[in-house]
Amino acid sequence: MTGPALTEATPETAPAAEADDRSGTRQARAAGRGRGTRRAVSLALPPVLVVAVLLAVWQTYTSAAHVDPTTLPSPWRVLVQGWQNRRDLWNSTLPTLQETAAGFGMSFVAAWLVAVLLDFSAIARRSLYPLLVASQTIPIVAVAPLLIIWFGFGLFPKMLVVTLATFFPLTANLAAGFASADREAMRLLRSLGAGRLRAFRMVRVPSAMPYFFAGLRVSITYAVVGAVFAEYAGAESGLGIYMQAQKSAFRTDLVFAAVAVTAVLSIALFGATYLLQRLLLPWERANHREDHS
Repeated sequence: MTGPALTEATPETAPAAEADDRSGTRQARAAGRGRGTRRAVSLALPPVLVVAVLLAVWQTYTSAAHVDPTTLPSPWRVLVQGWQNRRDLWNSTLPTLQETAAGFGMSFVAAWLVAVLLDFSAIARRSLYPLLVASQTIPIVAVAPLLIIWFGFGLFPKMLVVTLATFFPLTANLAAGFASADREAMRLLRSLGAGRLRAFRMVRVPSAMPYFFAGLRVSITYAVVGAVFAEYAGAESGLGIYMQAQKSAFRTDLVFAAVAVTAVLSIALFGATYLLQRLLLPWERANHREDHS
């Protein structure tokens, strides 16, 4: 009886198989990018349509009712005047970005230090966490002028205001993420001789990452607004000062333009957190594809 014929790979067939594998990999990557693009469009399209409808209603109302531009400028006027004054807007945006970056950097470092301390020490958790919650009941509108009085009109008091506005969401979400770690995995590592720091780094930190990015998205939207509010309390330059100057000059259109710049900055920073999450946590994308395959 003759058995089944066996096909042996030859030097000629091996490159063809490798080429097929590379082609399949490229097709899979292209399909993944296509799904990601469609998903991004499906997420972005509804809010874009809502904003477009609101702007159309606003434009129609101001045009039909002949509203005084100093009271309520049309969206088109805001766009045109903002573009014509783009240099002044940009020069005012740079100090606000500097304050946002510096204050949020301070908040980022402080949040990690405090969250790790809360996770490692039950005494610190019982002592500090209620104080952190209580700190959120203090209105920044009352604290910001005091910081200006104590520290002057420089960068540092603006950093403190941004830190106060963004610190708690980051810390609370990080602490919750550390607490959500798999206890069995922690026990397994400790039984294998891993120290507490190594077990923390290998289990608790990865478990906290989704919580961290959730808190990051909440905090980053407060950061720009916190910087602008700090400028309102007292500053030499920035979008807050620009808004005050234009309001005093009855240039409502430029006030709206500065508000639009603030909104765009906040949305851009919010979107950047998703990009950062995809870069730092690539396994989440793989898990998401598996769940939807």
